[in-house]
Amino acid sequence: MTELALKPGHPIREPAPLRRKSGFFRELNAVITIVARGVLLTLKSPATLVMSLAMPVIMMVMIGGNLSQNMAGGLGFDYGQFMLVGMLVNMLFMMTSQGLSSLVEDREINFTQEMMIAPVSRYSIVIGTILASAFTAIVSSVGTLLVGMFMGIRLGAGGLLAILALSPLMCLAAGAFAMLLIGTIKNKKAVNMAIMLIPMSQMFLSGAIIPIHNSSGLLLVLNRIMPMTYCLDLVRAVVYAGTPEYGSVVLFNPAVTCAAIVGLTAVCLAVGTFMFARSETHR
Repeated sequence: MTELALKPGHPIREPAPLRRKSGFFRELNAVITIVARGVLLTLKSPATLVMSLAMPVIMMVMIGGNLSQNMAGGLGFDYGQFMLVGMLVNMLFMMTSQGLSSLVEDREINFTQEMMIAPVSRYSIVIGTILASAFTAIVSSVGTLLVGMFMGIRLGAGGLLAILALSPLMCLAAGAFAMLLIGTIKNKKAVNMAIMLIPMSQMFLSGAIIPIHNSSGLLLVLNRIMPMTYCLDLVRAVVYAGTPEYGSVVLFNPAVTCAAIVGLTAVCLAVGTFMFARSETHR
């Protein structure tokens, strides 16, 4: 460190240079900040928490319960457990996708542009928003489990731990797919409608509550391009591993399923984030 002398006998030291955070820690700090903001907003909105717990009641009892009583005969496996696993993944997808709509709301109040000019990656902003949305999604999953217990449906401890371990991957896949919609659709009302309709359509087409082993034609094409199809199949492969029902429930080899999830998530996240950042730049 150099010394500067203004007057003889009065040396002063040059101020130490400011230390900047490394790129990794700067991005991590941005992600944590965005997650904390999203969780805080959720906790300050009791209506959001109530709806995240009420939604499983509607889905499980009204839709799943009705199908179980009227269409589950002769399947060769326990439909209740099949439906519960499907609804857990479906709620992760649905609530995470709806949470991404906060980006649209932030766009309306120009908060998104303020984040975009920050010296952090656009992916950090998007991933932070996805993880914040995952908080509400996991709360909703707890509600789904409680409803399942009330309906007499049980999952073993191993199955529950497997679903918990895979839930971050499920939420990331759901958020990436929702990001693709947000990045390509500019109208706020259209985005909100798409985010509501797409997860609902995936619930029926991906096999969450209706088996899709015999799908063909257009229905086969649609369920093969939906991320939820592969997420569901991976979770069921883990939950049903070593059971006689495995062949009747699981569609693909788990290695193929993992590759499909990673590929679809990467493509949707990259394209959606690029389109979203581009739309903000040209506002």
